[in-house]
Amino acid sequence: MKSSAPLLSPILRSDTQGRMLAALMRDAEKELSLTELAAQCDVAVPTILRDVDRLVDGGYVSTRRVGRNRLVRINTEHPIYASLWNVVMFGYGPAALLPGLLSDLPGIEHAYIYGSWAARFLGESGESPRDIDVLIVGGSEYGDLYEVAHKASALVGREVNINVITPERWANQTDGFVTTVKSRPLLELNLEK
Repeated sequence: MKSSAPLLSPILRSDTQGRMLAALMRDAEKELSLTELAAQCDVAVPTILRDVDRLVDGGYVSTRRVGRNRLVRINTEHPIYASLWNVVMFGYGPAALLPGLLSDLPGIEHAYIYGSWAARFLGESGESPRDIDVLIVGGSEYGDLYEVAHKASALVGREVNINVITPERWANQTDGFVTTVKSRPLLELNLEK
């Protein structure tokens, strides 16, 4: 399957490459197997393997074998790592980082990115988003959500706005806000607990 060039970071080779780099940058000390990377990027292992091999050749990632597994780690010592971080976080950071920041908070039933960032991420052309809109269905302490928004904003270099609604409101088919959000591009965040 050929992966198209991403709209938010078109200088990257492919959308798969951007998702893979974001997954590796999320925790630069952690190694991920090819299978884990493929699952996080929602592609087949051979697709990930091609991108990993290209990035190893350029020194952007390193790999090592443990038994039959090939583990991959981002190379934070690469001369352009900081610049690469900025490019990847601009185009993939919110989708890569927010699940980890939100997953430990109690009461969240669903989390979504909506608005212009979600539209660009999902392939709709338009101006570069100035901020990231996040919708939480359920509840959590506002102080905790403020901390997540503040931390995410610092990491991705754009303001992250978090809105919270109840599950009952999310299910309400006549609520104008909910109807509008559901009618536009919407990226659900996988909050594995």
